[in-house]
Amino acid sequence: MGRDRIQATKRPRARPNEAPAKPRPGIGPADVWNRCEPATDDHPYIAQKQGTPEGLRVVPSDDKLTIQGELMAGALVVPALRPDGSVSSLQFVTLPEVATRLKSRGISGKLNLPAATMEGWFTVGELVPGGVAYVCEGIGQAWACWKATGHAAVVAFGWGRVRAVNAELRLRDPTVQLVLVPDVGKEKEAEKMARNLGAAVAAMPEGWPNNSDVNDLAQRDGFDALEILLSDASTPASLPLPFSVAFADELPDAFEPADELVEGVLTTGDASVLCGDSNSGKTFFVIDMACAVARGVPWLGRQTEVGMVVYLAAESPASVRGRLQAYQSHHGVKVPNFAIVQNPIDLFDGEADTDRVIQLVRQLEAQRGKKVLLIVGDTLARLSAGANENAGQDMGLVVRRIDRIRTECKAHFLLIHHSGKAAAAGARGWSGIRAAVDTEIEVTDAPTGRCAEITKQRDLSTKGERIGFRLDTVALGSTKWGGAATSCVLGAADAPDKAKGKRMGEVEGAVVEFMRSHKVGMKKTAVVAHFEGRYEKGPVYRAMKALVSAAALHEAAGMVCIAGSAK
Repeated sequence: MGRDRIQATKRPRARPNEAPAKPRPGIGPADVWNRCEPATDDHPYIAQKQGTPEGLRVVPSDDKLTIQGELMAGALVVPALRPDGSVSSLQFVTLPEVATRLKSRGISGKLNLPAATMEGWFTVGELVPGGVAYVCEGIGQAWACWKATGHAAVVAFGWGRVRAVNAELRLRDPTVQLVLVPDVGKEKEAEKMARNLGAAVAAMPEGWPNNSDVNDLAQRDGFDALEILLSDASTPASLPLPFSVAFADELPDAFEPADELVEGVLTTGDASVLCGDSNSGKTFFVIDMACAVARGVPWLGRQTEVGMVVYLAAESPASVRGRLQAYQSHHGVKVPNFAIVQNPIDLFDGEADTDRVIQLVRQLEAQRGKKVLLIVGDTLARLSAGANENAGQDMGLVVRRIDRIRTECKAHFLLIHHSGKAAAAGARGWSGIRAAVDTEIEVTDAPTGRCAEITKQRDLSTKGERIGFRLDTVALGSTKWGGAATSCVLGAADAPDKAKGKRMGEVEGAVVEFMRSHKVGMKKTAVVAHFEGRYEKGPVYRAMKALVSAAALHEAAGMVCIAGSAK
């Protein structure tokens, strides 16, 4: 008899890179299912769980199918059905005496057909589009949910498959009302799944032992009690999203323009960089604008929002104090709510000074009863001492801390920065700074006059506008040697005509700066090698070609040198 018995557990072991073993002839899901008999109400498991035989079968008493060393004869068979109705696998609910022997060996009394991948589910009742679907581990829980409510109950064949079955049900019918019905001890996992799937959870009452399920509840307290439990299923509260999200279809019809701190120049709570050569007038320009914000008066014909100004005078506090004195003397006013921070500030090495700046802003607001709207950092070089201005990993830290200050303080952060030696290339150092800010302003001093040009504007339409200005001398007293002590104040002037010619790109500017440091010519390959790791070869070669065309470099016999006009 043992020789004739079909041993389903003894399968050839798959060799490496070999396809999984196929079911032996006669024990494929369809083969076994087709030779099984329709189940009846008197099957022990159906009777015990108060279930229904609909859609189920029983292994014939003379069938030799063996799993885990036990004959499956008399076992209730639950099919796992794919969405197209085909049988993917089978679950066998063994007879009580077989289940007892299996459990004594640490094996469940419910066995799946070997070598048959479990796909799909089994439904008790009928799935209705947009209707309720209770998702359970096993057939016993599904029977109980269906009998208590009349709604469809889905058998996932184990907790490990509940997530996949839920996802497939949601994909097939986005309107289905999924309700997860976990056994005791699996409630937290069910809540997590429910949040991701937009499902509800019907959890067992407290006090039940681990692994108890809704069929146990129905057996003890009746199906009416289970109906109440299932009707009270709730959707877990959604976890806060890790990022702020706005949906396009929820945006208001009325457009809200960017809030401006200085009309057409600075936007509230954002970041800007103002760059220029030394002695170009950039600090006078910023101080004049900042004083207008502190006073709440128009600035060069533009409106301003009144608020406190915190000026981080990391480069030269004495110079800033003198220029404020010149401003006050010239205009005959005392500028309120303009705080000059006179200590060194380090936004590169650690968070300590970033924390102190934020703390200072909050203390000043509390003391003065005025909101800080503008923070000026003078200059980037002094705020990032020790950092490599050309290295993104260094300057990225500084930008992140500036963003933290402006975000937590809800104030605009204006950063004063120096132009590179190739002034046409804009601010010196890492180009990511320009990308990170909302506004970029370039200050130039030419024989035709001084000008501040808005070269980047994220949310306003003023990119390209040029603001002309002049510097008027103000006498402040005498030096200890008896000479005149003077400073300057800003005056309005027409913007000079913009110089013709294409703006130098980042790579071109870097090449010019590098070549300026060499008094003799270099091979082009040596120039390319210098920028290895910073720029690709192609852009460097193209930059040298463009500079030669613009007469900024001279080229001869594969060598280049800086032209006199670019020195």
